Amino acid sequence: MSEDPRPRTAAVIPAAGRGVRLGPGAPKALRTLSGTPMLIHAVRAMAASRAVSLVVVVAPPDDTAEVKSLLDTHALPERTDFLVVPGGGSRQESVKLGLDALPPGIDIVLVHDAARPLVPVDTVDTVIEAVRDGAPAVVPALPLADTVKQVQSADTPGAPEPVVATLERSRLRAVQTPQGFDRDTLVRAHETVTENVTDDASMVEQLGLRVVVVPGHEEAFKVTRPLDLVLAEAVLARRRLNDGF
Repeated sequence: MSEDPRPRTAAVIPAAGRGVRLGPGAPKALRTLSGTPMLIHAVRAMAASRAVSLVVVVAPPDDTAEVKSLLDTHALPERTDFLVVPGGGSRQESVKLGLDALPPGIDIVLVHDAARPLVPVDTVDTVIEAVRDGAPAVVPALPLADTVKQVQSADTPGAPEPVVATLERSRLRAVQTPQGFDRDTLVRAHETVTENVTDDASMVEQLGLRVVVVPGHEEAFKVTRPLDLVLAEAVLARRRLNDGF
């Protein structure tokens, strides 16, 4: 049987953050959803795509052994390889460490937030296909449901903020992950861009390269606050009921 001629894909999951807005306790990626660490849900979401041959987890430096043990003890697809590396002091540094750990032969890289544990596999595949079709950087995103105001920041937190402008909502998108990249492009971005970094796609934008948006999914929301944990549990309960997840 001949080898698959399509580009090989790896996913990098930076999971070294503490997640202070969720309250005290374990690092955010190790908080549990339905008894399973959020990180494991995120890894499974990446590995659910048959295009993903490797998942690199960038763990909190003090928890690397624990994360390796978690991956060893939870059922994950045999077709996918897994690697755990210690993270850095920032998300950007952690992604760079994940990139440095990739072996030769990987052409497409996904960067996925561990705090988005429920992204559907169809979204992952859509991002990969867009990179395969020639886009150097791809982000899944959703249209905004709310009117968006640009404001002048108040000097005191919580104080009233004057409105500067009402932005044209039809041209705005709420960006999610996984973001997908041509590997060489993402490596170059991390080697050259050090300022004004909001996400990996913004780094590619600063190189002057094209970034395209594909449809995201409402279940790919980011678990940031306690209420998000409640919503994530509800999504998992619905999946178990409807899909046997």
